[in-house]
Formats: sequence, C-alpha cells, structure tokens
Amino acid sequence: MKKIALILGLAGMNLVVFAAPQNFDFKDPKGVNNVVFKTDAPLESINGTATGISGSTAFDPAAPGSIKGKIVVEAASLEVPNPMMKQHLQSDKWLDIAKHPQITFEVLSTDNVKTTGNVTTGDITGNLMLHGVTKKITVPVKMTYLKDRLKDRFPKLDGDLLVLRSTFTVKRSDFGINKGNFEDKVSDEIELNLSLAGQSLH
Repeated sequence: MKKIALILGLAGMNLVVFAAPQNFDFKDPKGVNNVVFKTDAPLESINGTATGISGSTAFDPAAPGSIKGKIVVEAASLEVPNPMMKQHLQSDKWLDIAKHPQITFEVLSTDNVKTTGNVTTGDITGNLMLHGVTKKITVPVKMTYLKDRLKDRFPKLDGDLLVLRSTFTVKRSDFGINKGNFEDKVSDEIELNLSLAGQSLH
C-alpha cells in the first residue's frame, strides 16, 4: 500500500509540474503588437493605432480558460494620421496622458471556453482602466497557442507563442472622456481591435 501511495503521489507531482502555467511576455521587440481604434461619427471617421504594449499572462495550454494577467498600453503611443488630432487626443480635454499615462486590462475570469486543437475562444471578463476610470467589461477573445514557434519570429530564441485577438467596443462617456461633447466628429462608441503575441522562453 505504501508503494502504491508513493507512486500515486509522484504521479500527482508530475501532473502538477506538467500542468503548470507558462508566463508569456507581451512586450514585443519588433513593435508589431498593436491596438487599432476607430470612431465613426456623422461628420468624421477616425482610425488610429497604439503600439506601446507590454504586460504578461499566465497561460496553461492544458487549461486555457484559467488564463490570468494584465495587458498595458502606453497612452502616449496612440497615433492618428492628423498631427493636430493627435495633440488634441493626448491633451487634458481628452485622454490627459500626463495624468493617465497607461491604459490597462486585467483578466478576472473566462467563460464560454471552447478549444479546438491549439485555438481557444472565450469571453474574458476583466478590469479596463482608461483615463483614470476602472470598469469591469467582458470581451470575446481568440487565443492561439503556438508551441515551439517563437524561433519563427526570432530565430535565435527557443520558446512558445501565445497569440491573442479581440474586437470589442467601449464608450468614452463611461470613462469620463469629454462626455456628451463633439459626438458629431468623435463617436461615443470606440471600436477596439487587439492583435497581440506574447512569448514564453524555454
């Protein structure tokens, strides 16, 4: 009996080690990770991007629904084609990046998880902090786990990739960003499209 208990104990330890989550770093040396944002108001449609992205997640390929972590976007990295628009966007009338330099999303839970092969879809609930205001939101996410594929992006590195994709909308009025003003040129609803890849070194 003691031998059986020992064997079961060792097997359990091995299972824990095998199922341990990996840490994926989303600070991309290539600067390819990006968030695209769009406002579609009656008078103007404005598209922009942000590439100052960092953060990390703990992701277990054996239990992808248990993902935890935080994504950070540097507000100063938000770009729009018109320089004057960019100046307005970063001013205290809009994002006020001097007081609120970061936009963050921290994962709280995941629901409706479905996995096929190396692709998992689900609805992630988390805290979005924007313009100094934190709101709990739920967004659809597609997670693709690419084992041993880090070298395809960085030939000198061995590791895995975790690719995240998500499209959702937020209301600037929910975050106190010029609420009720200029909605003929800047819509209240802002569409966000996230394209991120994190790396986990072996």
